[in-house]
Amino acid sequence: MTVARVLVAGGAGYIGSHAVKALRQAGRDTLVFDNLSSGHREAVLGAPLVVGDIRDAEAVRAAIREHKPDAVMHFAAKIEVGEGERDPVGFYDNNVAGALTLLRVMLEEGVSKFVFSSTCAIYGNPERLPLSEDLPKNPVSVYGRTKLMVELMLEDMARAQGLRFAALRYFNAAGADIDGEIGEEHDPESHLIPNALKAAAGIGPPMRLFGDDYPTRDGTCVRDYIHVTDLAEAHILAADRLGAGETRLQLNLGTGDGFTVREVLSAVERAVGRPVPHKVEPRRPGDAIALVSDPTRTRAALGWVPRLSDLDTICASAWRFHRRKWDL
Repeated sequence: MTVARVLVAGGAGYIGSHAVKALRQAGRDTLVFDNLSSGHREAVLGAPLVVGDIRDAEAVRAAIREHKPDAVMHFAAKIEVGEGERDPVGFYDNNVAGALTLLRVMLEEGVSKFVFSSTCAIYGNPERLPLSEDLPKNPVSVYGRTKLMVELMLEDMARAQGLRFAALRYFNAAGADIDGEIGEEHDPESHLIPNALKAAAGIGPPMRLFGDDYPTRDGTCVRDYIHVTDLAEAHILAADRLGAGETRLQLNLGTGDGFTVREVLSAVERAVGRPVPHKVEPRRPGDAIALVSDPTRTRAALGWVPRLSDLDTICASAWRFHRRKWDL
C-alpha cells in the first residue's frame, strides 16, 4: 500500500532533501520538519517547511496535527563522527532524546509508521565481510552507539506499542542529485568526496587523508559508497512496505562493493580532470577499517537495486552539483 502523506524530519539536510525530492516526484504529499541547524532552506526545493526541533514535543505535535502524515521519515541526527567523540552529550541529546520525543509524539497522535536513518556504524569493526544484518552490533563511535540505541528503542516500541518501523543502515552516502539541484553541503564539511573535489578544484586546502596504515590493499579505509538518490528510493520502498503491513525492517543499504579512500580520490580525479592534493594524517578515533554491505536481504525485502552507485557516477554527479554551487 502506498504511503501518501509523509512528514520528513531533517528534510532540509543532505539525505533528507533527496528523499523529499523523490517523494514529491512520486506524488507523495510531503512536509519538511527541520531546525535548519545544518540543513538548508533552499534544499527543500519549495516543499512545505516547518522550522522546528525534534526535541520540542509541542512543535512536533503541531506539525503532525497540521499534516496528518501516514508515516514519518527521520533524518534529523548529528552525523559527524569526530564531533560525537568530542561532544557525546550533544549527540545523545539530539540523536537519542530527540528520536524518543519524535516517536513518543507520533504514537500519541496515532502515527505508527516510522522510517529511520540508521547506519552501518552500529556494527563497529565487523568480524567478517560483507556485513549481513545478523552480525553482532559493536559500534566503536558515539555516533554508532546513538544509532544503535534508537534501533533498540524501535524494537521495544514495536513489541509493546504497535510501532511499525524500518531501520535503514546506510553505508557511505555520496553523490548528488542527478539534476544538479541539491547535493552535499555540510558546514564544516567532513565528508571525503566534497573535500576531495574542493582540493582538486583548487578552492580548498589539500584533502586530509586520515590513516594510510590500515590492513587494506593500499593502507586506507575501505567503504561501500551508495548514491544518495538510490538511498532516497529505498526509503520510499520501505515506507510502502510498512503501509502494506510489514511491521519491522532492519536492512543494510549498500552495494556490496568496497573502495579504498585512494580509489575514491582516483575517481574524483577522473571527474574533475585534475589531481587531488592531499596530506596523510593520523587515524581518527572511531573509524572502522572496512565496512562493506551484503545487500541480499534488502533486495529481497524491498526489490531495491541501486541504479546510480558506481563510483564514477557518484563522483561525476557530485562534481556537477559543486561546480555549479561554487560557480566554477
